[in-house]
Amino acid sequence: MDLGTFGIYTFDFEHQPAALIRDSVQELEDLGWRAVWIPEALGRDAFTHAGYLLASTRRLVVVNGIARIWSREATWTHGAAVLLADAYPGRHVLGLGFGGQPRPGVKPLAAMAGYLDELDAMATPNPRPARPVRRLLAAYGPKMLELARDRAEGAHTYHVNTAHTAQAREILGADAFLAVEQAVLFETDPVRARALAREHLGGYLETPYNVAKFRRLGYTDDDLSGGGSDGFVDDLVLWGDPETVVHKLRGHVEAGADHVAVQVIGVEPGESALPHWRLLADALVPGKEPAGRGLG
Repeated sequence: MDLGTFGIYTFDFEHQPAALIRDSVQELEDLGWRAVWIPEALGRDAFTHAGYLLASTRRLVVVNGIARIWSREATWTHGAAVLLADAYPGRHVLGLGFGGQPRPGVKPLAAMAGYLDELDAMATPNPRPARPVRRLLAAYGPKMLELARDRAEGAHTYHVNTAHTAQAREILGADAFLAVEQAVLFETDPVRARALAREHLGGYLETPYNVAKFRRLGYTDDDLSGGGSDGFVDDLVLWGDPETVVHKLRGHVEAGADHVAVQVIGVEPGESALPHWRLLADALVPGKEPAGRGLG
């Protein structure tokens, strides 16, 4: 299975009716994109959402980024992932993550390891797929990255800079798969670009585990206050004209990422990012961009 070097990450489908989602994802496939990443954040169930996108397309790989381990017991995650692997061989990737609200007294690493233990011990009466379930773990800190290396195909990261990508590759080693989400904004006015970027990043600066992640990346109190310093904002949201954005996206690949999932921001809820996805396709889709390393 090959996700390509670049794919699309989007929250947009959380706000759109099914018919528009279907039309959008079919056009993504026609444009040549190989992979689309979807979160589980605003009401769409990870597996029904993935199943609908898979049923609406013929070749596109659908990646959960992420399916939250708190949304369902391991039994049901296992059953859903096995069915999708059977129905759409090589086209679904199970991305698992801690996600959601902070849980006092619960350590993410222990919770994820326990969840994987349950999945791996699962005996199922369902038919086994010809091609096995592929999974990635949302991982930032060294120990979670090590878990992703040892217990999954690799890791995927969200809202990190290229320095983190280089660190993650060192921890994962040469063989594990590394996918990086990167937010982009097609806006050349610095004041407007940074205002939109701060609006996007605001919620992440209010959650302890994201703040802890940013601190590990070396950002200071000054960087993380007031909506984020210019340097912090410019690292986490790549803005500018298309040529500038594409050039900066390649920084993650140069730092060791196998795949970059591009999240276009600045799109109003209910509207479509397709004009931007078309623009990015000219530079980044397979055939114009060398194929990325396969996952599994």
